[in-house]
Amino acid sequence: MNKRVMKHGYKVAESLYNLVEHEVLPGTGIDADGFWQAMANIFDEFTPKNQKLLAIREQFQTQIDAWHLDPNNQPFEQEKYQHFLMDIGYIVAEKPDFSITTNYVDEEVATVAGPQLVVPLMNARFALNAANARWGSMYDALYGTDVISDEGGAEVNKTYNPVRGEKVQTYARQFLDNVIPLSGGSYKDAVSYQVAKGKLIVTTKLGEQLGLVDENKFVAFNGAEQNPSAILFKNNGLHIEIKIDPSTPVAKTDPASVADIILESALSTIQDCEDSIAAVDAEDKTAVYRNWLGLMKGDLKETLKKNDVTITRQLNGDRVYTAADNQELTLPGRSLLFVRNVGHLMTNDAVLTNDNKEVPEGILDGLITTLISLHDLKGNSPYKNSRQGSIYIVKPKMHGPDEVAFSNELFTRIESCLGLATNTIKMGIMDEERRTSVNLKECIRAARNRLAFINTGFLDRTGDEIHTSMQAGAMARKELMKNEKWISAYENRNVRIGLQAGLKGKAQIGKGMWAIPDEMSAMVDTKVAHPKSGANCAWVPSPTAATLHVMHYHQVNVSAIQENMLKQFVANGDNDDLTDLLTIPLLKNQHELSKQDIQNELDNNVQGLLGYVVRWIDQGTGCSKVPDINNVGRMEDRATLRISSQHICNWLHHGILTKEQVLESLQRMAQVVDLQNITDASYLPMAPDFDNNIAFKAAVDLIFKGKEQPSGYTEPLLHQRRIELKAVN
Repeated sequence: MNKRVMKHGYKVAESLYNLVEHEVLPGTGIDADGFWQAMANIFDEFTPKNQKLLAIREQFQTQIDAWHLDPNNQPFEQEKYQHFLMDIGYIVAEKPDFSITTNYVDEEVATVAGPQLVVPLMNARFALNAANARWGSMYDALYGTDVISDEGGAEVNKTYNPVRGEKVQTYARQFLDNVIPLSGGSYKDAVSYQVAKGKLIVTTKLGEQLGLVDENKFVAFNGAEQNPSAILFKNNGLHIEIKIDPSTPVAKTDPASVADIILESALSTIQDCEDSIAAVDAEDKTAVYRNWLGLMKGDLKETLKKNDVTITRQLNGDRVYTAADNQELTLPGRSLLFVRNVGHLMTNDAVLTNDNKEVPEGILDGLITTLISLHDLKGNSPYKNSRQGSIYIVKPKMHGPDEVAFSNELFTRIESCLGLATNTIKMGIMDEERRTSVNLKECIRAARNRLAFINTGFLDRTGDEIHTSMQAGAMARKELMKNEKWISAYENRNVRIGLQAGLKGKAQIGKGMWAIPDEMSAMVDTKVAHPKSGANCAWVPSPTAATLHVMHYHQVNVSAIQENMLKQFVANGDNDDLTDLLTIPLLKNQHELSKQDIQNELDNNVQGLLGYVVRWIDQGTGCSKVPDINNVGRMEDRATLRISSQHICNWLHHGILTKEQVLESLQRMAQVVDLQNITDASYLPMAPDFDNNIAFKAAVDLIFKGKEQPSGYTEPLLHQRRIELKAVN
């Protein structure tokens, strides 16, 4: 058991105590005993408020369940239902229009649109890779993915395939033609690049000397003007570098010796303490905080072996160029880093009360991650994260304006304790719970002075949709949920309400994750819809995906789209889409479901659930690419698990499934998952000893105890079983 250090009535795990005392506090200017006293005061004040908010969640759920079960409310009437939600305070009255007043926001948040990564902070290598994904090789991203087809002998081989390489070069030149067009020619005909009097000159194979249609898009270069090694452009606020290096194999196949096209890619990254990690105790939390400390101090390193070569990962430095006016131009070499704290529900034993109760984990996260961020603000790192002196914290799983107000108040108190100006901490609101979606305008108002981000989270939002209306009836099939009326209302409202609340030019309006990392061609074909919707950032699953998705932000001027949308809102008035948002996604034509349809739906849910849970429990992997029932790799985290478990609970509750049917599927799909993981030497099979396999029992709990879980969250059961496994290993 972790030893404890008593501090002002609280028992701090020795691992966390040592981290704070010996690694975090030095260099911050914060007195150690003063910090522990502040921590105790914050827990004393905010723990009861946190508990009260959780009790309100349960009260609303009890009232909604009772309403659906009351015969007087059958048949269901939408208008009556919405009046009921208003009467109990689930829907709050909207106050007059307003605009957020957030100040000191970095341009990656406020004015430049682009991709955003979400990465498990518990994994140092992933955290570093994401932080360094600010710049990515377009050639590598194209060459290694299905964006470039295998047709015509262009397969990916163990050695470089020049046929595929030529396809990559053609694609990249066409991209440049589209977003940084030359005056009267194409990049495919370029044989040299030169700079003269602050302007770019491109010489073609016919001897023509061409400039740019928009000369302002050329911003800098490296090397000699007559023989540059890099040409830098800027389009829609994003940078593109043509890398010229005749010595490289790829450049030898290019008439202008172009070695690569480097795209400014992941403008921002959320370093995640929440859904994508499995941190269940003081030991885990200390590891998570230590990685955040390494990022804020700039000294995080990870050594790994790749093809028998030892590689050390560390943060990239800034990129330096000679600007068109011959002045030095320095650009950030890393993503702007946010940190996502956990929500209000969970507790953690990293700190215990005097009577051995765990403290709310979200309060602890807010305090420790802010304390660590002081190293960035005070210049204790060779690198700068926020050039505006801000700290960016994403708060997930908040239900309604009162919970946002609670986080706002908590951040204000933390700022005061740490000597920071009010609103130094910028808040990101995850619009992923139904009561937040319904009351989004008032949620934004509650954080209007520090809001820097709103984001739709379709996955968690669907889980909450199912749980909230569990008693209303059987839910639509999972794969068809995206066609339901509430989804489009949810996505559209998020953008509309955000713009009307003045987020343009001050904060991010985000869209959700592309969850199939191996299907990049489909992502390139479809994810352009996100910037076209007026969202100025969207989530991607990898640095490669960020480099591909950023092409959409060169093609689409999000700022112009937002401006046009605002004009349309004024011209057309408010669209009353609350009814659509509150339309429960019930299963239609249930009698038309065949036995095989039902079995397929169950098996699909169970297989995905098991594939994720077994890694979470046995290996502590909070997010990974898990093969689905068709062996297609999908990014899974607790949000996807919440949907699968709640969907099975719902169909069980309404008699579409039987307990025996679910248990049979669990055992059969466990064998499928075991087989899918057969090449993983660290994998522990679930079959055949189901009764004694902790991961399998966790999956059973999530289904058969899922209906009673708070808001349908999976964390309490997962944590319980992971702690059980750690105790016996």
